[in-house]
Amino acid sequence: MKQETFESMVLTIKEQSELMVDLSYSSLLYDNTTLAKEVYELEEHIDHLFERLHHDLFQEVKEGNITVKTAQILLKLARAGEEIADAAREIADVQLRDVELHPILKMSIQESDEVLTKVQVKEPSILCKKTLGQLKLGSETGMTIIAMRHNNKWLYGPNKNTRIDAFDILFAKGPEDGEAHLIELADGITDEI
Repeated sequence: MKQETFESMVLTIKEQSELMVDLSYSSLLYDNTTLAKEVYELEEHIDHLFERLHHDLFQEVKEGNITVKTAQILLKLARAGEEIADAAREIADVQLRDVELHPILKMSIQESDEVLTKVQVKEPSILCKKTLGQLKLGSETGMTIIAMRHNNKWLYGPNKNTRIDAFDILFAKGPEDGEAHLIELADGITDEI
C-alpha cells in the first residue's frame, strides 16, 4: 500500500471527526435524534478505518515498505481524530439518552449564529443533476454544503464542480432562514433559488 493511501485514510478520519463534532452539537441544540444517530454511524466507520490503518501500517513496516517513524506519525494523527470521534459520540449520546441539558450549556450552544442541517435531495428537486457552482447555494441561500453522502460514499468539502443527484444526503451550515430554504429546495417544494 502506498504512503499516499495511508495519508488519505488519516485525512478521512480527520474530516469525519470534524463533521461529527458539528453534528453532535447540532443534535443537542435542535433536539434532533437523526443527527445523533448519524454521529454513531460515522463513529463506527472511523473505528473500522482506524483498525484497518493500524493493521495495514504494521504490515507495511514488517515488509520494510514504510519506516517505523512514518507509521508512528500517521498512527498518532489518526488516533487524535479517532479520539475526537469518540468524544463526539459521547456528546451525541446525551441526545440519544434524552438527558436534559443544563440551562447554561443550552444557552451557550444556542448563541451560535449558524445551524447545521442534513437534507436528502428528492427526485423532483431543482438541485438534481446540477453542480454546486451552477446552483450558487452559498451566496443565494447562505447555506454552505460541507459534506455529502452519495450512496455509501462520503465527500468532504465539495467544490463548485461537485454534482448533486437525487437521493444524495447534504450536510450544510448557515443561517436558520437559509436552512428552511434549502430544505424546500431539496424537497422540490420550491424552484426559486
